[in-house]
Amino acid sequence: MTTARLRWLSQISLAALTLIAMSACSWTQAHRQNDAKIKGTPVVSAVPEIPREFRGVWVATVANIDWPSRPGLSTQAQQDELITILDRCVEMNFNAVVLQVRPTADALYASNLEPWSYYLTGEMGLAPKPFYDPLAFAVHQAHARGLELHTWFNPYRALHPSDKGGVAGNHISKTHPQVVHEYGPYLWMDPSEPVVQQHSINVILDVVRRYDIDGVHMDDYFYPYIVQDGDGNDVEFPDDRSWNAYKDSGGRLSRSDWRRKSVDVFIQRLYKQVKKTKPHVQVGISPFGIWKPGHPTQIKGFNQYEGLFADAKLWLNKGWIDYFTPQLYWEIAKPDQSFTALLSWWSDENRKHRHVWPGIAPYRTGKQFDENEIQYQIKWSRIITPKNPGTVHFSMKSYMDADSDLSKQIRKTVYAKPALAPASPWLGSQQPAPPSAKVAGIADGVVSVQAELDLTGDVRVWVVQIQQAGTWSYDIIPATQSTATIQLAEAEAPVDRVIVSSVSRTGIQSAYRSLELPQPEIEADLESEVETEAVIETQTSSETVTESTDVDESEDAESDGK
Repeated sequence: MTTARLRWLSQISLAALTLIAMSACSWTQAHRQNDAKIKGTPVVSAVPEIPREFRGVWVATVANIDWPSRPGLSTQAQQDELITILDRCVEMNFNAVVLQVRPTADALYASNLEPWSYYLTGEMGLAPKPFYDPLAFAVHQAHARGLELHTWFNPYRALHPSDKGGVAGNHISKTHPQVVHEYGPYLWMDPSEPVVQQHSINVILDVVRRYDIDGVHMDDYFYPYIVQDGDGNDVEFPDDRSWNAYKDSGGRLSRSDWRRKSVDVFIQRLYKQVKKTKPHVQVGISPFGIWKPGHPTQIKGFNQYEGLFADAKLWLNKGWIDYFTPQLYWEIAKPDQSFTALLSWWSDENRKHRHVWPGIAPYRTGKQFDENEIQYQIKWSRIITPKNPGTVHFSMKSYMDADSDLSKQIRKTVYAKPALAPASPWLGSQQPAPPSAKVAGIADGVVSVQAELDLTGDVRVWVVQIQQAGTWSYDIIPATQSTATIQLAEAEAPVDRVIVSSVSRTGIQSAYRSLELPQPEIEADLESEVETEAVIETQTSSETVTESTDVDESEDAESDGK
């Protein structure tokens, strides 16, 4: 869908747009039509594809927005809260968690480079007692539930006003005070200082090396949002030291271009070094949703290019990211910041064929948004980016009440069934082996499948698909779980086929393996039998990529607390 078409769509009424969304978006996956003959056995045909969609949610730790609920909770209480969050993610059919682990040059994990976070223990630099590593715990618990775990870093913020404790001795404001500046109620690292850039890259790569994470993630805070003095005048960011050093070295860029260049260099370096360290780890950025006013034509609002010195369009154009999550926290039918017009524009800028998964704002439901807005935004994201759709929700707090109207609506409509995260073949396209498995039993409307998986390998999840009288059902199983119990869609209907496959951590699906079904008269002897199997080649639903590796919304963005 072209930008021009989305431009006029954003002008029409919400009621009309809703009708278009509902009629246009029947999100179904086509069945495979080609058969595969394997070792002379009869063909197994038309196995349907599992839906693919990135369903991410931010879990913010700054100011204890999502987790922990307050500083200083016991270790057990912190772990219990996090497990409750992850269990709710599974109930909501999310498949990825974006956990904030470095809100203010601190760490919600064991680090030799930065102090423990105030938001965890109530005192910067104080480790949890009894000791545990929250990030190691989060990774283990997320993967045990089939969830991806992405680590969210703020590369330049050094202190948030919600931090009421003292500053630890190994905080960057103490070890390198010359590169940290007070700006409004915050402390902020100077993004143009080489020591700042190197320190933030070291921090992120340390996590990439030591933890089995699925991605690293940054949001919209590069240079800070502009603050004003008591008279309402803009206050210049206090980077005279680095700016004068640049000019003295012969630099000729304008101050704005110099600032942007510093951020560009950081983004490019980070992407290359993450890929060098662990190629499969995704790099995601969630910039402010507007690049510049007038792009597309009718868009008005805050200019991140000049206000945050973030040339986010360049990063997407160059492919310095694996997924791009512009914060589109506005309504579909709001012409000046139309969700659909902006998403279409960003999608058109995706020259390297990466993922474009918009950030959406369920927290605005009942305030700026009506009850159907989030559902319709998810449907529109599937229309505008149909090959590999996805969204990221801010934040998990909006879904913790299972009985809320929003939670029930999303769970019953757009997220009624689970989905696999889209594949990222440019990060690794090798097809994993299908799991060796057997049908352990079929009884009382349930199929039990026992699999043997190499848990140290590349597999993140495996899939069981069941056919009954032409109708298919499926479930997605964590790789850490070797037994699956699948509720049949039709309890009384006979099972025709049980198909299993595995999915790598870059989203590549294995060949299918067709399992032998137990015969009623010999079902008791199945445990000692070796089933015959057919392996059916799959086709990836993602294209092969040959590239290498309103109103000024700044106050809204700051009030989001991220």
